[in-house]
Amino acid sequence: MTDDESQHDEPGLGLDLPAQPLEKSAAASPYRVLARKYRPQSFGELIGQDAMVRTLGNAIDSGRIAHAFLLTGVRGVGKTSTARLVAKALNCIGPDGKGGPTIDPCGVCEPCRAIAEGRHIDVTEMDAASHTGVDDVREIIEAVRYSAVSARFKIYIIDEVHMLTKNAFNALLKTLEEPPAHVKFLFATTEVNKVPVTVLSRCQRFDLRRIPAEKLVDHFQRIAEIEQVSIEPDALLMIARAAEGSARDGLSLLDQAIAHGGGEVKAEAVRDMLGLADRGRVRRLLSLLIAGDASGSLAELDEAQALGIDPTALLRGLMEQIHAASRAKAGRGGDPLASVEERAASEELGGSLGWSQLHRLWQLLLKGLSDVSLAPDPNEAAAMVLLRLVHAADLPDPAALLARLQGQGEGAVSAPAARPAPSAAPRAEMPAPVPAPAFEPAAPSLPPSFPALVDFIESKGKAIRAVQLRNQIGLIRYAPGELALKPLQPLGANFTREFEAELRSVTGAPWQVTLGDGEANPSLAAQHKMAEERARDAILREPSVAAVFSAFPDAILESVSPKDVNHA
Repeated sequence: MTDDESQHDEPGLGLDLPAQPLEKSAAASPYRVLARKYRPQSFGELIGQDAMVRTLGNAIDSGRIAHAFLLTGVRGVGKTSTARLVAKALNCIGPDGKGGPTIDPCGVCEPCRAIAEGRHIDVTEMDAASHTGVDDVREIIEAVRYSAVSARFKIYIIDEVHMLTKNAFNALLKTLEEPPAHVKFLFATTEVNKVPVTVLSRCQRFDLRRIPAEKLVDHFQRIAEIEQVSIEPDALLMIARAAEGSARDGLSLLDQAIAHGGGEVKAEAVRDMLGLADRGRVRRLLSLLIAGDASGSLAELDEAQALGIDPTALLRGLMEQIHAASRAKAGRGGDPLASVEERAASEELGGSLGWSQLHRLWQLLLKGLSDVSLAPDPNEAAAMVLLRLVHAADLPDPAALLARLQGQGEGAVSAPAARPAPSAAPRAEMPAPVPAPAFEPAAPSLPPSFPALVDFIESKGKAIRAVQLRNQIGLIRYAPGELALKPLQPLGANFTREFEAELRSVTGAPWQVTLGDGEANPSLAAQHKMAEERARDAILREPSVAAVFSAFPDAILESVSPKDVNHA
């Protein structure tokens, strides 16, 4: 492999790369996909991860280099690329052979070149998806005891580390916690939640972010110029959005689009390739839905289906429009990559719809997206989702409806009038006033019995407490303001204090609650069950019921009405 070939031999993100004639590349080596050809060879070429690069640079400059790094993030954001760049940064010796660790590896010294070509004896890369067991980890444990052959540090890069078995992780723990000074571990994973916390606590973790779409657009534009490919800005925007923050996914789509267009990439061709609905169609469909035009909405759906547009992509487009309108309404603006016309349309839509309508449309579309993915026929499910949206557009705004109801029934919803003063006879006929006794104001009316108190507590939203009172407590004594209870099950150390506070809150009067072991009634639930049994026995003793059971021996008395239980 020549030096020019090895410079971009691995997948990823390359910036400011020198243009190479297509004829020379084709003659020198077989075609390499863009994701391999433009893998970053320095931290300066790694896009979208500025915070991580700054942290690593400061750590290297200050000599505070951790013994283990964990790189996590979605696919295609540069985890493995970063691990290899860290290996180069730690082992670079500079063009003159006298350099030390640096965040800007030279790329020309022997360690840098050997690591880039994947042939350095002291940099071991292991795929944990195919090397999952204890035996694979044992080889690493045995090898770390020996010093590096030619490099400054012996580096172990374990990709998809979450695929290791539990026993393999356990075998690695001791070595990972106290490795030799010449050993560094670099782990990469897309599912960090599957990595044991004992491993996480021994590593310095970096969460690689999704790459913003605007940075992907700039990155893909530079690559298209290097590849001498003409590509429309709208096509770049669609590819960047479809990549969902992954540079590798975006480069794969760009490669496909170049092949699809024969060296010239048009927005319409990319839209067809991705099965997307154009934004004009989506905005037109959304206008029909908001206007409540069922026939027009279904006609748009049929036309999109005839063009081969995926119904899921159509619904996602509607959700993007609702999201952009909501952001515009909140004053945060829309997509920075959107055109002036699209931003104006989002602001107009956000201004014409209330928050409740935007939230309702979003929830219906979110539910509809799930329905379409699960339905046997996605197009039929999409049609039903659109009809649901059409009819939801006719629903009044809940806030306006509440205001209208309050306006119509103002007398019914107004605060109750103050209690009228007692009627009095003419003053001349009244007996001489008698001084009122110096009593406090009358206490609020309290429930007359323990069952009534439990029902009252439940009506105030204390359902859990009511269930506890019915099932776990026997009544010793009840008087308004005083309760003596016998626990039938453990109630907790703070039961009386908490219950007294709840009673004061719901009744407005002070209560005294005591617990004792004296003779007590069965729990309310047991009393109800006994009453139900008595009612059942009384019903079965009725002559008419006995005659029915005599005529139908297999008949069963399924249940007893509450009225019969109360009578019992």
